[in-house]
Amino acid sequence: MVGHVNMMDDVLISNLPPEYLRSALRALISQGSSVQQPFVRHVRERLLDPKPELYPAQVLFPGPDELATECTTYLALTRCLFSSKMVQLSLSYLDHFSCSLHEANANWTIGSELHKALGGFAGDIVQAMQALKEIDPPRDDALKAELLKLHTSLVKCRHYCETHEPNVLDYPFQRSERQVADVVHILYPDHPAIDKTGDEYFFPSDVSLSEITETFTLGPFEAPRLFNGFWQLSSPAWGTASSDSQNAALSQLLRSGLVAADMADHYGDAELVYGHFRNSLPPQVKDKVFAATKWCVFKPIGCEVTDKWVLEAVKERCRRLGGRVELLQFHWYDYGEKEYLDILVKLISLTKTHPRLVSSIGLCNFDSAHTQEACDYLLDKTGVVGLVSNQIQFSVVDSRPLWKMCSISAKYGLKLLTYGSFCGGFLSSRWLNQRLPEMYSASCHLTPSQRKYLGMICDWGSWEDFQTLLSRLSTIAEKHGGLSLTSVAIRWVLQKPSVGAVIVGTRLGVATHDQDNLTILNLTLDDDDMKAIDEVALGSNNEKAGRLIESLGDCGNEYRNMH
Repeated sequence: MVGHVNMMDDVLISNLPPEYLRSALRALISQGSSVQQPFVRHVRERLLDPKPELYPAQVLFPGPDELATECTTYLALTRCLFSSKMVQLSLSYLDHFSCSLHEANANWTIGSELHKALGGFAGDIVQAMQALKEIDPPRDDALKAELLKLHTSLVKCRHYCETHEPNVLDYPFQRSERQVADVVHILYPDHPAIDKTGDEYFFPSDVSLSEITETFTLGPFEAPRLFNGFWQLSSPAWGTASSDSQNAALSQLLRSGLVAADMADHYGDAELVYGHFRNSLPPQVKDKVFAATKWCVFKPIGCEVTDKWVLEAVKERCRRLGGRVELLQFHWYDYGEKEYLDILVKLISLTKTHPRLVSSIGLCNFDSAHTQEACDYLLDKTGVVGLVSNQIQFSVVDSRPLWKMCSISAKYGLKLLTYGSFCGGFLSSRWLNQRLPEMYSASCHLTPSQRKYLGMICDWGSWEDFQTLLSRLSTIAEKHGGLSLTSVAIRWVLQKPSVGAVIVGTRLGVATHDQDNLTILNLTLDDDDMKAIDEVALGSNNEKAGRLIESLGDCGNEYRNMH
């Protein structure tokens, strides 16, 4: 039936610019599984008949430091394979690409187009491995053999780079090696441990860390009011960086005093990256680092909630982090399924029986009603709340937490850890006096985060309203000595009730803004500043939050099925 369309629709399809087609597809797929499933099914059918070609090595890499059109096409189609859940089929394509590098005697220089493409390929492997974990494939010998073959080809590529004449080549696949080895361990725990990649990193023991000027109490810890967020490691769409570049960026953040990091079990290899770095630190520095990660349940668990089952889930987070989890944040897919209440009881218990594994427990994207339900349940069963935090979206264009969440958090002693407070970068002078960007325009280069938050802005108000907000923030920034309007927007969040910290998305090894972000902690908005921002951000009587709750639901509603 794919050819049976209205003639006028056919004209549209034939003539729409690519960015319009992407926008239209996004709008259609957002309608739900009734559209999304046929879309993915059709893509899979096209990819299988015929399958993408395995280009010969010399075609992929025809000359020194040359990025061939065939190479770009091959990588794009390989991404389509694992993104459409045909992950096992994609393994042979990933392996072939890696093997082709040394077969063709490929050569590249740091920063060249080919080198950037190889960095993207490294991210592809990380993402493919994450997709493989999520589909939970049958643990058969064929899959095991393919994973081991891919790992072996990456090791051979590393040796090729280390011994290349006349110059050693930059090896971009350290992260890929670690992620493949980790997936082998997860799927085949009885298989002998795979050797580490050898990308040791040593943090100078004589380097002192800056003292953060503003902290807050989070469980048994004093934590900085800015966390480094590693969501961007879940996809190469934000750019990719080598392990060395990431370690250098983490070192810079640590020296600045930004010692707290937020990640999750599904943020690609974020836990592995941070665990590898943390365990390279000298003891006196390592003791000051704060690791927050998540246990996210996105589907029915299919088993009984037992002490052993919960303990194993916690141990898995510790294994990937290479040590203790200072804060484990729990996300649950469906409030109609009540197992999450008993899971929380057992998690709180583990902080007392296994403090070397996990120190404190928080929530992630819980709404007001079910945050209260969880706290009341814990009080009833254990006599204490036990929870220390809830991670939610909160910004000048998403004030839903002010509706109920802030007061409920204050009632039970929870601190809010907020994300989306930068709106993917839209809360900056770069967007002041600019026209509304086309979400899928090639010229705008919007990241997935920016596309998400552009939609959030449009739910909050018009683009003209947003320009008024940016102007107001800019005026207040000038009043405070020419700081950035971004700093003012983040400070507004930090000064709202029950907010403990803002999570700053960090593109490790790609872009670092630690010094700019630290200015937020040296700023205090007075009552006039707060009222002036409230006037635009909230409207009268917080009407904008009310409208957002009517259209989107309460905090975190967009991340779970509601019954």
